[in-house]
Amino acid sequence: MRIDELNAYERRLWEAFPQGRSLDVSEAPAPPAPANTAGEGSHGSPGSPGNSTAPTAAADPTSSRSSTSPTSPTDPAIRSDTIAALLLGAHAEPTPGDRPALRLTGAHVTGRLDLRFAEIAAPVLLTDCRFDEAPLLQGARTRQLVMTDCTLPGLVADTAQIDGRLVVSHCRLTGPLILNRAQINGDLDLRDTTVGYPEGEAISAIHAQVGGDALCTNLAVEGTFRLSGASIDGEFDLEGATLRAPGAHALDAYHVRIAEDFTCHPGFSAEGRVILTGATVAAAVGFCGARLSNPGDIALEAVDVTIDRNFDLGLGLTVDGAVTLDGTSVGTELSFRDAQLTRKDGTALSLRATQARETDLRTRRPIDGVVDARNARLGTLYDAPDTWPADLRLADATYEALALPLPAAERARWIRRTTGGYLPQPYEQLAAAYRRLGHEDEARTVLLAKQRHRRATLPAHTRLWGHAQDLSVGYGYRPLRAGLWLLALLACGSLYFALHTPAPLDPGKAPPFNAVFYTLDLLVPIITFGQENAFAPHDTGQWLSYALIAAGWILATTVTAGISRAVTRQ
Repeated sequence: MRIDELNAYERRLWEAFPQGRSLDVSEAPAPPAPANTAGEGSHGSPGSPGNSTAPTAAADPTSSRSSTSPTSPTDPAIRSDTIAALLLGAHAEPTPGDRPALRLTGAHVTGRLDLRFAEIAAPVLLTDCRFDEAPLLQGARTRQLVMTDCTLPGLVADTAQIDGRLVVSHCRLTGPLILNRAQINGDLDLRDTTVGYPEGEAISAIHAQVGGDALCTNLAVEGTFRLSGASIDGEFDLEGATLRAPGAHALDAYHVRIAEDFTCHPGFSAEGRVILTGATVAAAVGFCGARLSNPGDIALEAVDVTIDRNFDLGLGLTVDGAVTLDGTSVGTELSFRDAQLTRKDGTALSLRATQARETDLRTRRPIDGVVDARNARLGTLYDAPDTWPADLRLADATYEALALPLPAAERARWIRRTTGGYLPQPYEQLAAAYRRLGHEDEARTVLLAKQRHRRATLPAHTRLWGHAQDLSVGYGYRPLRAGLWLLALLACGSLYFALHTPAPLDPGKAPPFNAVFYTLDLLVPIITFGQENAFAPHDTGQWLSYALIAAGWILATTVTAGISRAVTRQ
């Protein structure tokens, strides 16, 4: 490319570059270029020494799209070769006080801008520019790249090194944005940008390193947004972003490391799976007011995530699909307050082996689907009866306290929502929670409910004995009930035998008859008052005496078994 081959727009850019002046080629048509530039002499002009010929750009100089001048004089076209030549040092050596920079507005960039593996010393700021082909910056190193309100068929900058910010803001990309293993020492700014590549990875930033914030407010992506293994030293802000990849991964942040907040609220929406598995977030994660949709599959996969502060999945979050948080560790609060989760067939919320200091399960309405909290460590648990899920699995789950203790009988019904048969641990855990609050009576009620649940799983003959223990002493957790039975039977027997005195076996030796002590002799197997062996009832009295003896043995046996069970549990 020769200097005299520059069109009028390119000449203006050539002259503005050394001082870093802004050039807006959309303001007015450029004057026609002079036919002969020889003899012109000024800083940076084509007549300057050593500048009669500019080196070719990194793109193929034989490409017709790269070297052909625009045919329309009103089209503010600037060839990519011209831009590449400036950035690669084709201009004259700068004079003292010059600060070269490419600041261009309103240009139509023709051909492919190829800056692969180039060292670019000048900052690049492009506004409202339109590119025919995706710029190539693989392996390039530059101080700063800012693209605002531009239209591009993609941008390839994998393994690039940006000393300052990388800004692709308010832009429209019809192809992928590739930042794999890129190193950005400042912010990554993708605010208000649209990226469309539904057939694959629209944004790929695998193992990228961002030294500042990743600002993706109002970002719109058609296709997968993938940044697995990336490292962000600031916050990751997706407020108002829209990610669409139906049936695929909308956001793949596998093993990402974020030094500050990961914010997806408010207004964030994702169609497809959102993956945070293995991520480490040094502050908080928030999905308040977000919408996640992946019907019939997992909408949010956050397995083995480490979050130092809050994990907020409430305050208006709507999820159509499953939420899986297995093995996730939350430093303070895991909240589903006012969230709406729906997955009718299968597990809607999985908290297996999840750990949190506080857990809030007060959803907007009961979760439509299974809630699996097996082996979870929930800290202080907040819930409400009107939002209990129909199927709640609490095997080996623990919690330090219940913010809403409720009567034990109601809490027992909470545990009975677990499907899959009788499990003793949830009852034991609930009883322990009541004991920590000093509610020993409520703890015994829970343990009684546990025995009744267990009884339903036993054979018929064993269930019969269980009913006897329950009726008599409440499996040992209602010891006063045995005393009431004893008093009732004693009253009945005493009244009957007082009215129907049995005949003495040996009238000469029999002691004076006492109906109360005679009934006690029949009821209490161990203690004797000498009445039972001295008198012999007949007919109805005889059958009543047999019944009292049997009742006494049953009471004694069940009391012994119940007390032994209660003492063992304590």
